[in-house]
Amino acid sequence: MTTAAGWLHVPAMDCVTEESEIRRALERLDGIRALTFRLSERNVHIDATPAIVEEAADLLRRIGFDARPVDERPATAEAAADEHSHESAAADVRTAVMKLAGALVLAIAAELVGYFVTETTVTKALGLALAGCAIALAGFDVYKKGIAALLAGRLNINALMSVAVTGAVFIGQWAEAAMVMALYTIAELIEARAVERARHAITGLMAMAPETATVRQSDGEWRVQPVGEVPLRAVVRIGPGERVPLDGVVVAGNSSINQAPVTGESIPVDKEAGDPVFAGTINENGLLEVEVTALAANSTLARIIHAVEQAEGNRAPTQRFVDRFAAVYTPAVFVFAVLIAVSGPWLFGLTWLQAIYKALVLLVIACPCALVISTPVTVVSGLAAAARRGILIKGGVHLEGARHLKAIAFDKTGTITEGKPRLVEWSTLDGAVDRDQIAAIVASLAGHSDHPVSKAIADGLPRNGATVLDFKALPGRGVSGTVDGRTYVLGNHRLIEERGQCSSSLEARLRVHETAGRTVTVLASDGAVLGVFAVADGIKAHSADAVAELKALGVHPLMLSGDNSATARTIAEQAGIDDARGDLLPTDKLDALKALQQRYGPSGMIGDGINDAPALAQSNLGFAMGAIGTDTAMEAADIVIMNDDLRRVPETIRLSRRTSAILWQNISFALGIKAVFFVLALFGSATMWMAVFADMGASLLVVANGLRLLRPPVGDRQTQVTT
Repeated sequence: MTTAAGWLHVPAMDCVTEESEIRRALERLDGIRALTFRLSERNVHIDATPAIVEEAADLLRRIGFDARPVDERPATAEAAADEHSHESAAADVRTAVMKLAGALVLAIAAELVGYFVTETTVTKALGLALAGCAIALAGFDVYKKGIAALLAGRLNINALMSVAVTGAVFIGQWAEAAMVMALYTIAELIEARAVERARHAITGLMAMAPETATVRQSDGEWRVQPVGEVPLRAVVRIGPGERVPLDGVVVAGNSSINQAPVTGESIPVDKEAGDPVFAGTINENGLLEVEVTALAANSTLARIIHAVEQAEGNRAPTQRFVDRFAAVYTPAVFVFAVLIAVSGPWLFGLTWLQAIYKALVLLVIACPCALVISTPVTVVSGLAAAARRGILIKGGVHLEGARHLKAIAFDKTGTITEGKPRLVEWSTLDGAVDRDQIAAIVASLAGHSDHPVSKAIADGLPRNGATVLDFKALPGRGVSGTVDGRTYVLGNHRLIEERGQCSSSLEARLRVHETAGRTVTVLASDGAVLGVFAVADGIKAHSADAVAELKALGVHPLMLSGDNSATARTIAEQAGIDDARGDLLPTDKLDALKALQQRYGPSGMIGDGINDAPALAQSNLGFAMGAIGTDTAMEAADIVIMNDDLRRVPETIRLSRRTSAILWQNISFALGIKAVFFVLALFGSATMWMAVFADMGASLLVVANGLRLLRPPVGDRQTQVTT
């Protein structure tokens, strides 16, 4: 292992409250460029010089958080499925559950002694002993964190609970203090497990890639070895029903592959020689031999996990708002509680014990747990839900931003169309020439060219063994060559015009194809035009459905293409787009997108992440298509559609709207509960354990509400990946 520069392990960082405290503390330190949190691993990455990282570690220790450098394990299935780590975590949970169960039993016993047993010195001592044991079992870690926070001048939830419970003991409410501490720590454990479920919704997919692979050795034998030891270009064998261990390209065999873990597709995809396969997907039937194209730590699945981990560190706008609000809310309520304790006897005629008790209830209400946790668990669940459907959203800011889109500009090639030209129609013009002979001549000429149009023509015609002599490429025009002693040219409209072989009838025929958005290639000899071959980049099967869904969501679609205007209009019409513009250079697309933003407001751009870079950069939200295996597209866009299905775009907008709705439901619920108990506390109708029960109950409810995003909405056709 190698030491991961800048990574610190913080054992006490077990919930978003501690994450927020650490973030606020470190953001005040000069020299830190960026912070990345991995809460599930309790790690934080500090982008800074080694000296600043060490200074940050010292700062965290001073404010009560133990911090030490860690070794970052590679993002492989082997690391994710570490058996010892899982067993240790499970043992820790079992121990915590047993301790808290004992604390709750003791707290209940202390309450029963206080309510039903006549108070004597012995019973009072018994009650105090039961309460003390309950607080010790449940509250050791709370007190440890709380005292450290108070010494550092910070008011976090542990500090508030420590003060409240200690105060309750000193004013004689020892049974209630024990119940408050037991309820709080139990709810904290349940909450932590729920949050962990959200954060592991994606990383659990890593375990879907096998730990070993069957690899062909230099002597031709097959041997099983760990995936981490398999080199590039090695050939692995995958039997029916087995999972693909590494990214690669099929070199032998054919089968159907279930790609749901990576792309969200519910229907298996047929694979044969030359087709890519991805780690973690499932070989349905045939035997495959695959050449490895990416190491285990750099597989598509590993990159997805890494991107989602990075996205978790990019806080959404709502989360930043809540953090700022909680930073003001908590000390404000704390100050108010102190004022109640000090001035209550004079202003409200309370006894000192009543005033202090009321202040302690307010301290419990001041705990911002439900409010602070309401946003990150929802955002992480939204990111996880998207990734499990083949939508990689690179941060909560983009997840929230999608709902604001009013218009979306589409690139044509590879976005609305398949990006793979095909021979769609061909015909002969000289009836004296045999059709099969024309096909053989064209297949031979086109087969010698590497131009996409020529390749499409060659692939669309029967293979033949005709020999081509004197083959020449004619840049910007086509090709020429001699077949069976006769010279032919296979070229575009311009070449035929330059040769003086265009006629009115040929022009009319070419115009029909060009109006339909096809690229036309003509075969001619020295004396005559022999055939016309039309190639088209067909529209994707679901492009029209995606455009219709966007319109239903109130989003205006626009096509921006570098292809000729006639072709752009034809393809746009097939997709249901009314506004299409062709013959655009990258700078023209940029200007068109600016105009779109001025007219409609927030606008998105969907392209390949490379040729459309200026427009993608200008857009409020950039979508990249065809991202599987392409690092460039992943880096260029805000959102990556892993399976090129345009229907994922309106799906993203719907998910964004659901996420926003749940975020504000959670915030409203958390603040509403606070307001109700604040009023009850002022009028003396709320007890400490009622306040903590309501607060932690609210925390669990907002977590459960946020986790709803992991399930597709009722009636939605979206695929749910089975893990």
